Amino acid sequence: MMRRKRRIWWRRSIRRRIRVLAVLGVIGLAMVGLLALLYGGKPRVDPVQALRRAGVALAAGNYHAAHDQARQAAEAAPRSGVAQMMLARTSLLLGEGVTAEAALDRALADRVPLEQTLAARAEARLIEGNLAGAQDAVDRMPAERDAAMARIAAHVAAAQGDGGAQLRQELQRLVVLYPADARIWTDLGRSRFGAGDMNGASQAAARAAALAPADPDALTLQGEVIRARYGLQAGLPWFQAALARDAYHLQALIQYAATLGDAGRASDALAATRSALVSQPGNPEAFYLQAVIAARAGCYPLAQQLLQLTGGALRMRPGAAMLEGAIAYAQGRPQRAMRVWTRLVTMQPMNVAARRLLAAAQIGVGDRAAAWATLRPILARADADGYALRLAAMAADPDERAALVDRAARAQMGDAAIFRPDRALTDLRLGAEEAPTDPTYALGLIRGLASQGDRAGAIRVAQSLIRATPGAPAAQLAYGDVLATAGRNADALGAYAEAGDLTFDEPTMLRLVDTYQRTRRARDAAVGLGLYLSQNPQSIPARRLLARWQMAAGQSDAAIETLEGLHTQLGLRDVALLHDLAVAYANVGDGTVARRYAAAAYRLAPMNASVADAYGRALAVAGEPDAARQLFDKALALAPGSPTILAHRARL
Repeated sequence: MMRRKRRIWWRRSIRRRIRVLAVLGVIGLAMVGLLALLYGGKPRVDPVQALRRAGVALAAGNYHAAHDQARQAAEAAPRSGVAQMMLARTSLLLGEGVTAEAALDRALADRVPLEQTLAARAEARLIEGNLAGAQDAVDRMPAERDAAMARIAAHVAAAQGDGGAQLRQELQRLVVLYPADARIWTDLGRSRFGAGDMNGASQAAARAAALAPADPDALTLQGEVIRARYGLQAGLPWFQAALARDAYHLQALIQYAATLGDAGRASDALAATRSALVSQPGNPEAFYLQAVIAARAGCYPLAQQLLQLTGGALRMRPGAAMLEGAIAYAQGRPQRAMRVWTRLVTMQPMNVAARRLLAAAQIGVGDRAAAWATLRPILARADADGYALRLAAMAADPDERAALVDRAARAQMGDAAIFRPDRALTDLRLGAEEAPTDPTYALGLIRGLASQGDRAGAIRVAQSLIRATPGAPAAQLAYGDVLATAGRNADALGAYAEAGDLTFDEPTMLRLVDTYQRTRRARDAAVGLGLYLSQNPQSIPARRLLARWQMAAGQSDAAIETLEGLHTQLGLRDVALLHDLAVAYANVGDGTVARRYAAAAYRLAPMNASVADAYGRALAVAGEPDAARQLFDKALALAPGSPTILAHRARL
């Protein structure tokens, strides 16, 4: 009996061991399979199929997908000259010069003829900044060159010579020789765009997009040109079309993000910058745009960190200098802001906003003499604003302070005038003669002549500039400005209209609207403002103007909505905005809110007749007639006989 039990126990023990061993075997097989998947390498790539997929992606404009497939083909068939040439080509499209050169070396080792590699070799070395190497590749090219060779040879020559002007001249010659080459048209359009030749840039960009409708480079350029000519909203579809071809096209992502940000779509802009950083980790443009978004949201420490990540690559860009100084000033570091804004004013000596900011920082560190010198060109103008005058009063000697305080308190601005250049007129004339095709020197001479009263001479120079650069909006604006200062508003309107047809930006829009009003064409002025706002809904000057028109038309509720949007953006230090808010709320009968805004405006500009009148209206609506009467009396003392103030007092 005991033996039988032992046999049963022994059989059961063996069965249990067999089951355990079976389970362990299954687990072992699973582990072997897993390890094989992890360490056994990727499935073998068919280089022929990878090359085919690279060609399809390239034809569709998907540069990144084409490059990935070309890399796989080149790795699977390292001795394939065709695969290496495709890898070099797609690497150049992504700006990867080192990768392209390595692929070209392997292609030569696989007996690809040297002549077929020279254009790519020159472009790769140009991307790397190796101008001598790029020129060596160009020198090896045959006399009879194809479009790719001729194109890169033009770029190499321009990089070592006269730069943009030389490049444009050579590209204009090449589009005649190779009229169906989209890349040459794209390069020509970008060169013209950078030179301010908007008409020429439009023609070249449209031609490039027509020849290569799937090329994200051509589509992005078209978007930039359309945005500059017609507005933010008009440019967005072109950037979207480029990104539909290649979702990680760097230039399209950067331009798309910048446009979205300026249009007030911060979340979408941030998403685009993140995609740009995936496309090119560490891209300074993407970090800069993220810093702008953070600063607009008031996150200054984050904005500073993001700006530092640019590594100083954008140091000489005016917008980056403005942002860097604003971040430092907001964080209570006026010395840092002063250094940055000094660099900005050096770059843009006629930038009034930059001078105001620099003066505020100089006062913040106690350098009042420097602040006075910074503000002096603004103070000499009749249209000096109240903020600049208050800063000047803080920086001025006691003898001059009282006059500046009175001038700021009156808040009365004269007509705008042409900014007087710092250089002597003889120097400006010499510069314009030495560079007749550069509009910068001609514009300086036009300002110099006009500021000294020689309007006839300024008009002649402006007309010469238009003949030399008929597609440049800056030339048309300069001509219109000189005509306007001479009182020839009807003639100026034609010049401004020509400029607006080339680039309908904020300065052009403001000139057009103002001149339409001066020539009693109110409907055209309204159409122009409405068109601009439809494309640029975040424009502060345009929204100010819209609010004024809404109040004049009796649309106070609409004006309040517009003005409150500006109030959220600008705060409570803008006298004109506070005045308008007080008047708008008084018009709808809300005396409590009107009184609050009017009191804030009055604290900033107590000697301004319009502000005192608005305060009186607010108090009248709030049920304080005695106080309102006193303010109306003060307003009349400041502006005797004003029919508007008299009417308000009589109504009280």
